[in-house]
Parts: sequence; structure tokens; C-alpha cells
Amino acid sequence: MAVHDGHRARKKRQFREHGLEAFADHEALELLLYFAVPRVDTNPTAHRLLERFGSLSAVLSATPEELEAVEGIGENAATMLSLVLPVVRRAYLQSQRADVILSSIEQLGQYFCRLFFGERQEVFYEACLDAKGKLLRCLKLAEGSVDAVNVNVRCIAENALRYNASSVALAHNHPSGIALPSPDDNTTTLLAYEALRTVGITLADHIIVADNDFVSLRQNGLF
Repeated sequence: MAVHDGHRARKKRQFREHGLEAFADHEALELLLYFAVPRVDTNPTAHRLLERFGSLSAVLSATPEELEAVEGIGENAATMLSLVLPVVRRAYLQSQRADVILSSIEQLGQYFCRLFFGERQEVFYEACLDAKGKLLRCLKLAEGSVDAVNVNVRCIAENALRYNASSVALAHNHPSGIALPSPDDNTTTLLAYEALRTVGITLADHIIVADNDFVSLRQNGLF
């Protein structure tokens, strides 16, 4: 067994016995890279990733192209690292389909902050809720560039009717890091409000998320 093979075996055993809490950020990256970079010491590469992007979350939020610019990162490693957060978000959505109550601004904000964690593109979601605020379905309506996304307001009402929603919560993120609503955000919200009102469904809120913070357009008095 090569020296690196022994080190890898020890690190894998350490994770299985003690979990990720026993690892520093660079060690967690080092372990991940084992599965895409065979028979190479991935510790220096893990350090280079953290130096380039500044944090573990920033590494996992980077695009494959950005990752491949780091020495030691090829196509396989870049693809694997960029896959981590989308898989986690999908698992999170699936785990939240039963008995999730989103009846307050704080509950909505926390739910969507977790959902948007690490998201680099602007994405728009619709959460369909029953009369008690229970989550019936959360749908991705659109995905755009870093700072723009187009939403079909008619689809919002159609989805709400399809899932027998009593109310709907909308949410999108601002990857720029500023949660303040734009004029387009306000216009889309008011159009959605009217489209839902015509079919007897309430717009509970429109949440804008940025950097783990959020703004409620209902709380802002828009509608």
C-alpha cells in the first residue's frame, strides 16, 4: 500500500468513526477529493481551493470552470464539488414535504434561506400552502442568470389551483448579496397578487433572500 493510500484509509476511518465535526475545512475538502482524484495527495489542492475562494461554502458554490482554474482540479473533481450543494438542496426539498408549517414571516424566511444556501444563480420558487400554512408543494418556477430571472405569473395561479392551495408564498434570491427589492420584484409581486386574488387564493408573502438574510415584501407593506 502506498503512503497516500494509508493516509486516505485513516481519514476515511476517522470520518466513519467521528463524523465531519472532527475535520477542519481543508480536511473535509481533502476527503471529498479522494473520490475524484486517485492516488494523489489532495491536501495541497484543498488548501489551494480555500485560498482561492476563501471558505468551504464558496468552494462548493463555485462553477466547474472556476474550480478547474485551480491547480490539481480536473473535470471530474470540478464536477463532483459543484454537485454537492445541488444534491443537498434537492434532498432538503424532499425532506420538507411533510408537516412543514410556514405560517409566519420568520418561518418562511428561515425555510427559504436554507433552500437558497450556496445558490449562485437567481432562482424563483413558489410554495403552495394549505389553510393552516402547511407546505403542500414547493416548486422551482424559473432559474436565470446571476442577477435576473423571468417568471410566468399565470403559472403561479395554475400551480396553486393544481395543488389546492389556500395561499402561496413566493421567494427568490439575490446572488449579489443585497436583499432589497427591485422595481421589477415589486411589479412581479403585484401581478402575482392580482392573479391569485382572481382565483380566490391569497399571496402570503414574497421573500427575497441574500447572504442568509431575507426581506419580506408583505412586511414592507407592498400588498
